[in-house]
Amino acid sequence: MPLPSDPLRKLGFLTIGVFDGADPRPGHESTLEVIQLGERLGFDSAWLRDRHLQYGISSPVAILAAASQRTTRIELGTAVIPLGWENPLRLAEDLATVDILSGGRINPGVSVGPPMHFDRIKDALYPDTAEFEDFSYERVERLLRLIGGGTASDFSGVEGIEVFSDRVQPHAAGLADRMWYGAASLRSAQWAGEHGMNLLASSVVKAEESEDFADIQLSHIQALRAHHPDGRRARVSQGLVVIPTDTASPEQRAKYLAYAEARTPRTATPQGPARLMFAADLVGTSGEIAEQLYAHAALREIDEVAFALPFSFEHEDYVQILTDIATVLGPALGWSPAV
Repeated sequence: MPLPSDPLRKLGFLTIGVFDGADPRPGHESTLEVIQLGERLGFDSAWLRDRHLQYGISSPVAILAAASQRTTRIELGTAVIPLGWENPLRLAEDLATVDILSGGRINPGVSVGPPMHFDRIKDALYPDTAEFEDFSYERVERLLRLIGGGTASDFSGVEGIEVFSDRVQPHAAGLADRMWYGAASLRSAQWAGEHGMNLLASSVVKAEESEDFADIQLSHIQALRAHHPDGRRARVSQGLVVIPTDTASPEQRAKYLAYAEARTPRTATPQGPARLMFAADLVGTSGEIAEQLYAHAALREIDEVAFALPFSFEHEDYVQILTDIATVLGPALGWSPAV
């Protein structure tokens, strides 16, 4: 967060969109209703996580397409689409189409690397090419080039009664400037800066140069801006889990505290071979949370946030949390709702 004298500029939220596998429609409808609520409350952005072979949103672009027709102002993003599951050319077409439908409100966030549990799903995902697939940054570079209007074919013109383009259609002007990278490492943050991307800083980082979460994240923000064409003006958004309790019922408060307590042990030390560090969930009154945010070394460097909603709560819990964020926490951080 900036200093208390400097207002928070953009306030967003992030959801995983959980649903019941036996009856998936209500969960998807809940996600769309939450996004509509966010717009009514004045949030600047709503972001979707991406979950494959789980009971969370597997097709965020499809959900964003639906959300684009139920909203008029709020920006709509992904945090993040793992490109190991995607063909960059087809994804570029989908993103451009939805951006056109939304009136230029799409903010795609992506990441690279092999899909999770790749050995278990490669025969379904890439049955003939698994050993040849490139899961490196090149996959992002391809997506950026195609979204920016780079050639996708060596042919354009008329063939019979059909007209062909050598570039992705439709072309969404400005979408290339709204591409975000979800970086958990110093190298990824630097790479994103070198390629002019915005940075999504989340609640997970790799413990490389330190075991202090805020210090690690601060180094990522500084690395991005040191290598980005826009320097200190390069956009960075943070996505900590934030759960204000100002209007929560006693039962909700107890549930929220139990949720955070169960997740706290993983925040103490690096986890697994990748040495992942997790940020602690922030639960309390908006005043208490604002004080913690102002003290966060990395958050003092940014003026955009997309607070993450907990994974497994009920619709009414999300309504209470979002309402408290927009009406109490946001103003405590100097933010004013969009109109």
